[in-house]
Amino acid sequence: MAKENPVRTRMSLLALFAGIALTVPAGAQQKAEVKPIKAIRFGRLVDMKGKVWTNAVVLVEGDRIKAVTTDAASVPTGAEVIDLSKYTGIPGLIDSHTHMTWYTEEALGVPMLKQITSTPPAVMVFMARKGAMQTLEAGVTTVRDLGSDQYMDIAMRDLINRGEMVGPRMFVCGYGLFVTSTAFKPGMAPVGGQADGVPEVLKGVRQQIAAGADVIKVYGSTGTDDDVTGFQTYTLEEMRAAVQMAHQFEKKIAIHSYGADGARDAVRAGADSVEHPVDMDDDTLKEMARRGTVYVPTIDHNRYYIDNGTKIGYKPGFEEGHRAFIRRNVETLRRAHKTGVRVAMGSDAIYSMFGENTRELGWFVKAGMTPEEALRAATTNGAVLVGKENELGAIAPGYYADLVAVEGDPLADINVVIQKVRWVMKGGTVVVDKNRPSPAP
Repeated sequence: MAKENPVRTRMSLLALFAGIALTVPAGAQQKAEVKPIKAIRFGRLVDMKGKVWTNAVVLVEGDRIKAVTTDAASVPTGAEVIDLSKYTGIPGLIDSHTHMTWYTEEALGVPMLKQITSTPPAVMVFMARKGAMQTLEAGVTTVRDLGSDQYMDIAMRDLINRGEMVGPRMFVCGYGLFVTSTAFKPGMAPVGGQADGVPEVLKGVRQQIAAGADVIKVYGSTGTDDDVTGFQTYTLEEMRAAVQMAHQFEKKIAIHSYGADGARDAVRAGADSVEHPVDMDDDTLKEMARRGTVYVPTIDHNRYYIDNGTKIGYKPGFEEGHRAFIRRNVETLRRAHKTGVRVAMGSDAIYSMFGENTRELGWFVKAGMTPEEALRAATTNGAVLVGKENELGAIAPGYYADLVAVEGDPLADINVVIQKVRWVMKGGTVVVDKNRPSPAP
């Protein structure tokens, strides 16, 4: 009888074990990753799906909502329980018009306009983390960022998504497109976002998409900062070209217009939203309601400019024009709301305005909205503008676990949302907890 080769025997056994391993289900080889469950208890819950819950429990798995229930017995054993039963839960809020990378600090004693022009982009993005945190503290977990420079907004969005920076979920535009407005100078370098005529507009849209933009922004009129003029800058043909190209790439498009003419053509061109406009006529408002065009009034930013103009670096005398614009803005919103136009909350937060994002909701109520309608503007309507109406803006299974606890009844008093945010969760992670004692100095 031949002597058995020990090496061959060992190799045969290894092959046998490998074959067995290949036939064993992957789940039996290693335990599947188990995502911890969080159970958040609210005394009341406004889910923005049409229901107000009493003694609700929101079960969160990973970054998503697993279930909403009133059955305390459904909380799994070992779940982390967060007791917010003395508060009302609402969805994470959405600010549909911000400029997150243009963060400045009054404490530096330097006019904020000068800070913007003299600060290197890398420093701007680093400093912007402070405004991002202030935005979260206001209960805003998602923003549309509608204008930056040197793609700082894309960098900031990506840093937040990678967990390198704490901030709201960002949907960004890169450069907003604008027409030539400066004289030629020898050696003038190309300016990001500058586009004249249909071919350049098409190229500009493609460039932003190639850079990684989520949404397209077009400046369809003059008006910004201490300027409240609304002279139309892009033609209907140019706007229509921008809209068609954006939609071809399945991107939504926002068109800025302080004036009624630019807004009218933006609506006719098919824009998904119009930003800022006043004095829109009845036909334009009816067309917006018919098409589903979203109106983002941005009323409160002009109040901010009036309060902070000297610190920003504006020349004296601009205030009365802004007060008049606010009055026209509120009246236009009142008429738009009565016509059935969908409205979204946009603060136009810039400089040191971060954290004041939700003050816009107070103007909405002054213009005739109920607190619930104002809250809808900051939740479900904003979700439509970022193309996430089935994932953001409501509290329901499958949605992102973006939750805010407020003290009081937001459906009776909108100031509860503006002034009394106590706790914020974004994507299943608690990012603000004002109930925790402050650390010792």
